[in-house]
Amino acid sequence: MKDPTTKTDSGLKLLKVGKIVASIMLIMGALSFYISVFYASSILAFIGLGLTFWGSLLLYIAPSRYIKLELLNAVAVQNLTNIEKVIANMELNEKGIYLPPKYLKDFESSLIFIPSKTNYTLPEPEEIDEEKLYSKNPEGVFLTPPGLALLKLFEKELGTSFLRADLNYIQNYMPKLFIEDLEISENVEIDIEDNIVTIEITDHIFSEICWETRKMERTHKVIGCPLCSAIACALAKATGKPIIMLDEEINEGEKVTKIKYQILEG
Repeated sequence: MKDPTTKTDSGLKLLKVGKIVASIMLIMGALSFYISVFYASSILAFIGLGLTFWGSLLLYIAPSRYIKLELLNAVAVQNLTNIEKVIANMELNEKGIYLPPKYLKDFESSLIFIPSKTNYTLPEPEEIDEEKLYSKNPEGVFLTPPGLALLKLFEKELGTSFLRADLNYIQNYMPKLFIEDLEISENVEIDIEDNIVTIEITDHIFSEICWETRKMERTHKVIGCPLCSAIACALAKATGKPIIMLDEEINEGEKVTKIKYQILEG
């Protein structure tokens, strides 16, 4: 019979490691912000936003239970406000397209392309680069998804990359991941019909952040909240096709978030 203290000791070790990683992310995020000011680098600014947000998230998540997220929400809302300013300054209004791995040099990474004009034309292969900010053919902007770090957390917990998954895998395993493994939500329902994927998430810990994102019209329309973004990244990797978030509805009374995605050809 296994010693019951073994699991507890392992959990404590994971907690310590998690806090170290989170602290490193926060420091790197702050440095990225600092350097971006001197070099006027939008890429460094986005990196700083992502590292700061998800460093805060990891710092306040325990292995088996989640403590109150007031501080995390405060940090996240400020970061989302900065993203809103960047998108507004660049006058971006079209839906962000989550690119599949085959368009990227690093298959395990994720990237959003936001076109300047109303169309779903994807950039030419030579135009796509995780280090670039602007695309000329067609015109648009590349952004690192705000949900990328959360996607990595999903994959780490599942023990596999979504590159080795498909829609059936997501439909079968994501509910357990959210409900039991990470304790993100009370319930998850996934419906797949043709090229439309609809996900309903009940009483999840990101509800306040999602509400705050809705107040930021451009961010909400173009890329979605961090949770919506993470799921879009997972769908792009699992299907191997571009993904856009069509809509996000929140029923405050029933505490249900309904997200609808479209799988594009390409």
